[in-house]
Amino acid sequence: MARYTGADCRRCRREKMKLFLKGSKCDGPKCPFESRPFPPGQHGRGRPKETEYLLQLREKQKARRIYGVLERQFAGYYEEAVSKPGKTGEELLRILESRLDNVVYRAGLASSRDMARQLVKHGHIVVNGRKVDIPSYRLREHDIVQVREKSRELTPFQVAQGLAGSKTVPAWLEFIPSEFKVLVHSLPARQVIDTQVQEQLIVELYSK
Repeated sequence: MARYTGADCRRCRREKMKLFLKGSKCDGPKCPFESRPFPPGQHGRGRPKETEYLLQLREKQKARRIYGVLERQFAGYYEEAVSKPGKTGEELLRILESRLDNVVYRAGLASSRDMARQLVKHGHIVVNGRKVDIPSYRLREHDIVQVREKSRELTPFQVAQGLAGSKTVPAWLEFIPSEFKVLVHSLPARQVIDTQVQEQLIVELYSK
């Protein structure tokens, strides 16, 4: 499957904000965004005219990059959100939040979504007792996500267990460190999703 293979830090600089794509590195002094908080490239320090279209496009690109979704897949999520009752922008974020790689990250089993995606693809995660190695797998209310028993001694999961409690887990999830288990109590409402995205701008972009 196609995926982005470039430098993550360039994406943060392009959006002029930290997207926290590299885990703990983003919080430290070695984060490139700290020394170069402007877009990459020859004209990065320039001031392009911020048209309405540009603002909408950047918001869409920001959301794609935060969740690690490519263009075609993101457009598919938007079409699905349109078909659902309720506000399209909120439904779009709910779809993105329900991805398995995002839940593994939100629960604290991985320090970044890229790391969560890798753990899922390597077969370390089971959902309702069955191994799932598809990062985009969509979780539902009352699903149970767990680290496979054979994988629990691996360093990433031992670190996650040791750090349990130091990272805030969203209210719609519950992480049980002793069992390496995540309970999905519900899918999140917009007010509990802390992603810094103005979803209405994305809806306006696709509505044109």
